[in-house]
Amino acid sequence: MSKRISSLSALSITTPDAYEPQSFDDAVKAVDALATLYERNTTFLVNAFVELGKTGTPTSRYRACYPQVSIETSSYGHIDSRLSYGYVSAPGVYTTTITRPKLFRHYLKEQLGHLIRNHGVAVTVSESSTPIPLHFAFGEGAYVEASLAENIDVPLRDLFDTPDLTTTDDEIANGAYEPGPGEPSPLAPFTAQRIDYSLARLSHYTATNATHFQNFVLFTNYQFYIDEFCIWARQQMADGGNGYTAFVEPGNITTQAGADAPDSELTLARLPQMPAYHLKKKGHGGITVVNIGVGPSNAKTITDHIAVLRPHAWLMLGHCAGLRNSQTLGDYVLAHAYVREDHVLDDDIPVWVPIPALAEVQVAMEDAVAEITGYEGYDLKRIMRTGTVATIDNRNWELRDQRGPVKRLSQSRAIALDMESATIAANGFRFRVPYGTLLCVSDKPLHGELKLPGMATAFYKTQVSQHLQIGIRALQKLAAMPPEKLHSRKLRSFFETAFQ
Repeated sequence: MSKRISSLSALSITTPDAYEPQSFDDAVKAVDALATLYERNTTFLVNAFVELGKTGTPTSRYRACYPQVSIETSSYGHIDSRLSYGYVSAPGVYTTTITRPKLFRHYLKEQLGHLIRNHGVAVTVSESSTPIPLHFAFGEGAYVEASLAENIDVPLRDLFDTPDLTTTDDEIANGAYEPGPGEPSPLAPFTAQRIDYSLARLSHYTATNATHFQNFVLFTNYQFYIDEFCIWARQQMADGGNGYTAFVEPGNITTQAGADAPDSELTLARLPQMPAYHLKKKGHGGITVVNIGVGPSNAKTITDHIAVLRPHAWLMLGHCAGLRNSQTLGDYVLAHAYVREDHVLDDDIPVWVPIPALAEVQVAMEDAVAEITGYEGYDLKRIMRTGTVATIDNRNWELRDQRGPVKRLSQSRAIALDMESATIAANGFRFRVPYGTLLCVSDKPLHGELKLPGMATAFYKTQVSQHLQIGIRALQKLAAMPPEKLHSRKLRSFFETAFQ
């Protein structure tokens, strides 16, 4: 059933029937209600579009809105101070719009469960006033406008709501959002439309659906690491999975645990800009690896979008320039601090904001290095150095007057230079996603050791596999931690959303 309401435009607006708000003191039932409302409203839009495509004669505009979940509390009730999320800090009304409840089911159950337990109040599921754009109602991979064009001359935006980029931003995550008088405060760092925007971009950049992304992510800037990961992941599948359930490659090509080959013989004609590979585990507890290519722009772009999936950790594994004479090619660098000369995040998080090292991540990575290499304690210093990593946006900085950059690098005590690590760490800080960096020295430009083709081949053969195994082992260690322990209070500001 639907109702028709008048509009100031030539066409009236047809919407689904009004939804009566419901309160729940059970997180599972609340998520079920969100899913039911979302499916009803997206189905309404899709069916309206299909019918319009058949008739070609519009008689109305069509609109359906996102579901939302809210909580109201009048108490400053004492909350376990060890927690970094799962509660609101002051009395009031808090709300957020919701999209793709099935995709986010585990996440929503956890977040709403914390709120209900910590505050002893119910959550309310209702219909928001934010329209669902038709593009997002169809989900990933839909080419809505192209299929409509053959049957109707009226612009799509005259009949359906389309993405509104004027309200799709990171104000909440950046700590810049201020509710107007009488408006509720945000309950989550991202709105539904901001999430939908990123889910669509993830499919575009990585050639895999958002459903495949796991909670533990490795970023790398070399295909060599991807090749090694694919070999290792396929072996896990052939061996029965070893706790993993499937391996997904670009094009959503899937190999199931226990299988020697993918379900389909189809292959991509070309790789996307930033291909992603997913070794899946129940509850999204597996590992995603993304080849982000070279440069801070790519690093910001992909982390902007993966952040909406609320991963539990992301790590950068890549190559770097060693800046100290005591380093040798193949040595590891564990970043404890960052110098940001990447410039891509300057408008979102000022360069004077410190990006702290996170103890849980640092310990996991150092333990993984010791476990994989066999070095322990003081002997780790033979192959690994901790310190400041500088990230720059000019790959050929050596060709300019070096006095300025070298002086700054020396004053900052930097021990390595790359083009992605500080960006990934800063976006992790900005989006409250635990982060870390373990780099491998591949050249020493300040000491005349440049990366040359023959030398690089030998270097890659000896170091890539070990480096990748260290990253995998570190993520496995992080995955074994309770999320409440992994998500650090260091990443939370004065006024935070309750959702992680």
